Amino acid sequence: MLVKRRATYAGGCRSAGRLQCTSRVLSSFIFRHLSYKDAALRIGYFVFLLGVLVITLALYSALQNGEDGEVFPSVVIFAAPRPFSFRGGRPDLLGAREMLAVRSWLALGPEVTVVLFGQDSSILYLASNLGSRVTVASNIDFSFLGTPFFHCMVARSQNSSSAISVIIDPETILLPNFLIALRCAYKLDRDWFLISRTPSISNFPFLMHNTGKHWLKEDGSRVRIEKLQEHVKQELRWSNCSEKLLIAWNAGEVPLHAGILPPFLYGRGFHNSWLLHEVVLSDFRLVIDASYIASTIYPENLTYYDFWGNFSIDNGHVRWEEGVNQRLAALYGSHFLEGYDKLRKHLYFIKCSGRYAFVNAAKKVVFSTEGCNEQSFVLKLLRDQQYEMLFFLKRLLHWWIQKKWIHCISDLGNLCSPKQAFKENKQLALLDTAFTLESLLKISADNDKTVVLAVAGHNYRDMLMSWVCRLRHLHVSNFIICALDAEIYQFALLMGLPVFRDQLAPSNISFNQCHFGSECFRKVTKVKSRIVTQILKLGYNVLLSDVDVYWFNNPLPLLQSFGPSVLVVQSDEYNETGPINLPRRSNSGFYFSRSDPPTISAMEKVVKHASTSSLSEQPSFYDVMCGEGGSTRVDDNHCLEPDTNLTIHFLDRNLFPNGAYKGLWEEEDVRSACKKQGCLILHNNWISGRERKLERQVLSGLWEYDPAMRMCLQSWHQPNLTSHSF
Repeated sequence: MLVKRRATYAGGCRSAGRLQCTSRVLSSFIFRHLSYKDAALRIGYFVFLLGVLVITLALYSALQNGEDGEVFPSVVIFAAPRPFSFRGGRPDLLGAREMLAVRSWLALGPEVTVVLFGQDSSILYLASNLGSRVTVASNIDFSFLGTPFFHCMVARSQNSSSAISVIIDPETILLPNFLIALRCAYKLDRDWFLISRTPSISNFPFLMHNTGKHWLKEDGSRVRIEKLQEHVKQELRWSNCSEKLLIAWNAGEVPLHAGILPPFLYGRGFHNSWLLHEVVLSDFRLVIDASYIASTIYPENLTYYDFWGNFSIDNGHVRWEEGVNQRLAALYGSHFLEGYDKLRKHLYFIKCSGRYAFVNAAKKVVFSTEGCNEQSFVLKLLRDQQYEMLFFLKRLLHWWIQKKWIHCISDLGNLCSPKQAFKENKQLALLDTAFTLESLLKISADNDKTVVLAVAGHNYRDMLMSWVCRLRHLHVSNFIICALDAEIYQFALLMGLPVFRDQLAPSNISFNQCHFGSECFRKVTKVKSRIVTQILKLGYNVLLSDVDVYWFNNPLPLLQSFGPSVLVVQSDEYNETGPINLPRRSNSGFYFSRSDPPTISAMEKVVKHASTSSLSEQPSFYDVMCGEGGSTRVDDNHCLEPDTNLTIHFLDRNLFPNGAYKGLWEEEDVRSACKKQGCLILHNNWISGRERKLERQVLSGLWEYDPAMRMCLQSWHQPNLTSHSF
């Protein structure tokens, strides 16, 4: 399409002076190359060229349509800064890098705004010091280590109302010529996807003026942008092919690529090269490589910054997340199946002899973009005949620079190429991704050494994710997951969850036949008390919550108020009146236990009792805590375990209702009914079958996860979910 439909920009001389301006050039050209003896031929040739020029100028005038005042559309730059610390009341080196980078983005122009993805207070500080054009968005998914998910960043960016979206490394500086690339791309007649690889520069002796409008030298004097760019070109180094890739795209009408973007962890490798590969392979959009204008740089040193700070990253965690990304890249798409030799369809955006142009290196075709570096410009698409006329005149006037263009084109492909990045990624070996229970407890437990424990198998994968998403929305981060099988373990790892594998878990867990009362159910429930006891012995308090328990609010503050030597448990009693601690009415799918000697001893008795029982864990739990037949009941909602003197408190069902209490699940608006009652949670039990349970929860609206996109539901992302989505 682009070979047949050439484009040019209105620029250069104003309409009123073009004829005179160009006539002098033509006269000089003709009188140097034609014989002075042949005056008649000279005049005739001049008249011919003058006629061509008049037609050309008329064409230019007809194409302008008075649109020189067109306003450039909005650009939103998205980034995920790393949290930084403060020393002496100011940000450390990492914070200084990120602040300088964001200021360089804002300096591009008033049409640029910035959205920072993050949850840390340092990110809020960064935004608050950079003005109203910078905002913070925390409503995307993060791994349990705090790393944002790349697929959520892209989805949130695509949801933006801006004409152009950009995702950039948070320490990358943008120079003004980057906006030129966007302006030129924006005027094309196709949807596009632009990339720019970021070279590093060892020494960057410049800082941004307080106004954010120009750059300064170390001595405080102003530096012209041309001088700054000249310094950058002399010092830049191309390395780390697959890192710090800038991507940008116009809103357009077609998707970036076919298929679904996997849940890559941002900044941990593979996601940039994977996405670029799929965009090129899908061929929905024109791919533009703007790396050659060196508009993005990564400064290794800020020479004017005298405090280096001391920031570090846990390399073990980084290696784990890199291993996760590599597995995702191998599992999805064709990133590891096809090389890049077949995918060289993209255009290069370059600057040669002071002019910007799009270049198809494979076909050795240059698409002129004259005037795109000016503040006001208009791009017009020309018919083939019109373009050929202009191109003929241009070649005639500028034949002496053709060799320069050929040289510029011949240099293309010598930088860090997609093929190189592909090779580098393949050299990274698959790494061990396992976390032990002990290591997860250290990472995830809150200040009171309390964790929320979920136990799940692959059959409850989507319900687990909805449960996780709900806890994330409530800002509950101290949860860990015990995987009952290899499938859920691998799934949880790839979803960035704090998961460990129970090596003693039963095998052959049925996908659809593990409901209440089944043999599978009896095996699974016995795992819970054993894992809880193990965690209690390690010195941590445990709130065990089944994944079919929907949290309206965080119940931990209330549960922790009961103090030591008290175990609090949900009641499974469905009668609205009478005792709630009758035999077999304890629900071992939701209870809070403290790491104290009475609780540990009582839980050990539950584990021992369950190991010799043919029933599920729940009868063992009740018989130990309240005695067989409720013999140690104290009143209507308390029991006392006599050997340990542990008090068992049955929770208020108005706050902690089970699935049969007051028919809440049958309400037309379950959420409103529970809110009116004051529910903290609602258990989705007292229903038989995984599919029926799943359908009831999805249709009730108490669902927080999009299984198709593999992301939590957000205010900006609300798909039309049905039970058939799973």
